[in-house]
Amino acid sequence: MPPHTSSEQTAPHRRFLASILIPLLTAAMFLVLALEPELRLAVPLLVGVSAAATMLLAFVLYRGESRPYAWSPAVILGVALLLRLMFVTAPAQLSDDIYRYLWDGHNVLSGINPYAAAPAAMTPQTEMRQIHQAINHKEYTTIYPPAAQLVFAAGTALGGTVTGLKAFLVLIDLVLCAMTILLLQQLGLPIWRAVLYAWNPLPVLEIAGSGHVDGAGMALFLAAVLLLFRYGGSRTGAAGSGAVFAAAALIKLFPLVLGPVLFLLVPRPRRLHFAAGFCYGATLLSIPFLPDLVRIWDSLGAYGKNWEFSGFAFNALRSATGSGSLARLALVAVLLVCIAAATWRTAAAQAPENAQDGQVTPVKARRVLAACYAVAMALLLTTPTLQPWYALILATLLPFAAGPAGVVLCWAVLLTYRVQLPYFILGEWIESGWVTAAVFLAPVTAWGMGRLLSRSRQAGDPSVSSPAGR
Repeated sequence: MPPHTSSEQTAPHRRFLASILIPLLTAAMFLVLALEPELRLAVPLLVGVSAAATMLLAFVLYRGESRPYAWSPAVILGVALLLRLMFVTAPAQLSDDIYRYLWDGHNVLSGINPYAAAPAAMTPQTEMRQIHQAINHKEYTTIYPPAAQLVFAAGTALGGTVTGLKAFLVLIDLVLCAMTILLLQQLGLPIWRAVLYAWNPLPVLEIAGSGHVDGAGMALFLAAVLLLFRYGGSRTGAAGSGAVFAAAALIKLFPLVLGPVLFLLVPRPRRLHFAAGFCYGATLLSIPFLPDLVRIWDSLGAYGKNWEFSGFAFNALRSATGSGSLARLALVAVLLVCIAAATWRTAAAQAPENAQDGQVTPVKARRVLAACYAVAMALLLTTPTLQPWYALILATLLPFAAGPAGVVLCWAVLLTYRVQLPYFILGEWIESGWVTAAVFLAPVTAWGMGRLLSRSRQAGDPSVSSPAGR
């Protein structure tokens, strides 16, 4: 047997060092941000540190495809917990949405329908006056669906404080991380990919930092996928998955755009059961809030017609057509076309597998999740309002279908926090056209460069399979 070369002897040592240094560097970067007393005055630092953390994740993705990491589930979850603990007790600085959450949750616990009246029309109790003052857009009835109200109530029950509600949302987020690891194992994918979400700056800042509820919706989406994969062949499993997906959509409406593609994962003999479970779950969650629940449409209508933020495609179309309404309709049409295209391509790819319609295979599940990733990307690039936490729908799917475009977009949305500087100091909300353009063009450029790199690598080695083009 020939003797080992020095490079062969040092390779395991290098892999060990990388496995240790990457989580340590990640934790150190997050600690820099956690020590900042006011993130709204440290937006350049936030952008720079999160960029460094994102580049480290990109390195993990690129290197891990050829030299997998050996992180155990305990290490991945332990580091994820540490990163979130750095921010969970801090005030919610970058967003004030959590005060609306607390107001709604308190109303539910008090037996008051949160859809009955807008906060501006209600006189707060003594202990709720400070929360009431911090609510944004008090003139609108809550825009959050019924399942979100139950999450708010559960989190508010933990002391009725920002920290208590954030801690509850972080707990759900850690469950999401655990389900990501479990689903990766079930699909035959390496579990190190879970760090693309678990150690990502976006969920840490938006859930542990600002306390956004979007992660809870995506946790239920992954739960629906897991139920389909494990028990989708049975009536109960398919119906249960449909009900869980309804709950995901009724926490935040965004998962609805993933519905057509997810439906393809349901075995054909069980699709009626999935649909029935969805309808039953949505009805069961909605009944307690009737009849006032219908008022949510007024708030959703105002949001759909009037809200806009960091939407490059919307701004471009409005400038070209001279009509915001026409631009919104055009973007809805584009999104629907993207959903239809992703659904059709996934269905066409599954056509040869019709003989296995009674089961959900790992290949089917990976294909569906990749299509969901594409739909989420289309949603974020076409929405007139792109708040940073909206990208959590994409971040959740990174471990299953990650490519440069998705990784870059989950960082680029943080650039929009530039508006916090003049708003905090002067009280003026001033958006930057350059930032809006960068948020859109950064992932598009990354996608194009990824495609070129992928083709170049495949030309050199046809056996190479890389996520670079996604």
